[in-house]
Amino acid sequence: MANLELEKKLNRVAFFVTALVLLLVGAMRRPQFKITLPEGVDLSFLPAFHSSMNILTAIALIIALWFIKKQNMKMHRNFIYAALGFSALFLLSYVAYHFTSSEVLYGDANGDGVVDAAELAIVGSMRTVYLIILATHIITAAVIFPFILFTFIRAFTGQYDRHKKMARWVFPVWLFVAISGPVCFFMLKPYY
Repeated sequence: MANLELEKKLNRVAFFVTALVLLLVGAMRRPQFKITLPEGVDLSFLPAFHSSMNILTAIALIIALWFIKKQNMKMHRNFIYAALGFSALFLLSYVAYHFTSSEVLYGDANGDGVVDAAELAIVGSMRTVYLIILATHIITAAVIFPFILFTFIRAFTGQYDRHKKMARWVFPVWLFVAISGPVCFFMLKPYY
């Protein structure tokens, strides 16, 4: 019974964290919430860091899957903790970067914040491909975030059957998000 009470409390925390993250992500692109950095502070290294955190998340997830298939729950748990840690570092740095930096647009070769007709002609249909990958990444990331937390909560509270049922569909979506993020970064990298 204590596990169900703990689950309810942790679920409330997960809902709160999800709402907070969605509010931050919604606010970070709005000009009125932009934060001006002190002179000499440069966060331009963060997009590569974000991509690295996503890559490490994907690797940790794959290793965690391998360990659970080998029925090594301790190592599985350790790599899930690592994946959660990498994801948390990604999220913190991603939000910090977008609150302090201008948006980079795919195809904006001159960096003026507009993809004009000449720039669009150069990138052609690859901009559409990029935008489809980006939109899919953003939507799935937003949708899967609370379910990652709920899946973790099920295991943390010892509800392994429920955890396993959720993990079967949460895992591949989380892995997709962890892989599609770096794909977007590498496609956008020439415009940073």
